[in-house]
Amino acid sequence: MADLDVYTSAREMAAAVRGKEISARELMELHLARIAEVNPAVNAVVSLDEDRALAGAAEADRALARGETVGPLHGLPHAFKDTHEVAGWRTTYGSPLRETHVPKRDELIVERIRRAGAVPIGKTNVPEWAAGSHTFNPIFGTTLNPYDLTRSAGGSSGGAAAALAAGMVPLADGSDMGGSLRNPASFCNVVGLRPGRGRVPAWPSTNGWELTSTGGPMARSVEDLGLLLSVVAGPSRRAPLSLETPGAAFAPPYAATDLRGVRVALSVDLGGSFAVDHQVAQIVTAQAAVLEAAGAVVEEAHPVLHNADSAFRTLRAWLFWHRFRSLVRKRPEAFKESLRENILLGEGLSGADVSRAYQQLTSIHDRVRVFFESHDVLVMPVSQVPPFSAEEEFPNAINGEPQETYLDWMRSAYLVTVTGCPALSVPAGFTAEGWPVGVQLVGPPRGERRLLEIAHVFEQATRVGERRPALGAGAGR
Repeated sequence: MADLDVYTSAREMAAAVRGKEISARELMELHLARIAEVNPAVNAVVSLDEDRALAGAAEADRALARGETVGPLHGLPHAFKDTHEVAGWRTTYGSPLRETHVPKRDELIVERIRRAGAVPIGKTNVPEWAAGSHTFNPIFGTTLNPYDLTRSAGGSSGGAAAALAAGMVPLADGSDMGGSLRNPASFCNVVGLRPGRGRVPAWPSTNGWELTSTGGPMARSVEDLGLLLSVVAGPSRRAPLSLETPGAAFAPPYAATDLRGVRVALSVDLGGSFAVDHQVAQIVTAQAAVLEAAGAVVEEAHPVLHNADSAFRTLRAWLFWHRFRSLVRKRPEAFKESLRENILLGEGLSGADVSRAYQQLTSIHDRVRVFFESHDVLVMPVSQVPPFSAEEEFPNAINGEPQETYLDWMRSAYLVTVTGCPALSVPAGFTAEGWPVGVQLVGPPRGERRLLEIAHVFEQATRVGERRPALGAGAGR
């Protein structure tokens, strides 16, 4: 058995399985032991099925023994986000309305991950219907932050991020509308990418032309994240907006060792567009020195996104209304209040309102395109706050400034959503209390490969992501 532990990179684990240095079953047993050790405290992995997981790992070993060609994730344990449908596996969406739902087919992102050889073990916890950046629901309860069990793990891919940080899975999938891959990555000191529009296709979908939500990868390092992106990205005839570049174009390794010639725009608040906690602002500002030491040219600059807030909120409410209107009419009590209110905001929207939002998206795209002609990457906060109390639904204030809704404190993420640009959360520092803070690296449209290369150099310069939570006997490496 190879000398691996739960914090060994996913790439090393996969290589060890392919090289028969460790069996898929042994790797599965390693992760199941870690889940048994820490998941009772963190509550990140749900609907765990150890028997099916071990049977899947045994079949992965038999495939290798038969000499079959295997995929890049062959034998890796994997827990899918509980909003991603997995054939034969309970998928609840964190809602009592779907508590016993068992899909009959895989959705596309799941299909690709399974085809690459990953072995399902269960699901990762989510907020109700993946709405909000704090992971709690009436079925499974609250996911807690492995770095401080009194703090939020973020959301909506909070279970995924916490499971990664705690060493329960080597890779994780998620989805992002208003920050649901980026925010939990920041809170849990891991890496999360919101790909640009069309990079990771979705199917099935009630709206194949929808622009605000996308699936994407999470990992403990940029190169591991690139490995998973190479699996889930790529064209699909089932998704009308999918881009033609094959996923393999994003696979590691990333050769760059410095940032010479890279033009960095750094902005703490996009010109006063939102409030930022003082400690978060300090950590973001401090990255200028890191980037300059790596050879980048850094200046304070940002694109103008003054109508992005209106566009995002209009499209979110419109999408929620058309998705949930029948359910919320029949069972209003089955929705948490903040989500119910957000859905009902869509009821009064007119065609003119939605048309205006799409016109705003078009204007934003043009301004962002021009901005990235003179900059290679935008560096800014992922989240406006560090991990907040797990007992709160959302932060009520930032530096004393009230945050009236569960969306207000997420502007730093969702204003980027409407640009359509790829955006990556990378670990950057810790507050005085020991809470993780990431920075958001935003690249030009369709610029995922270059963004990953820049992020990899930044990650190697800081090595903040190598700090593990002091959780259980297996913590650290």
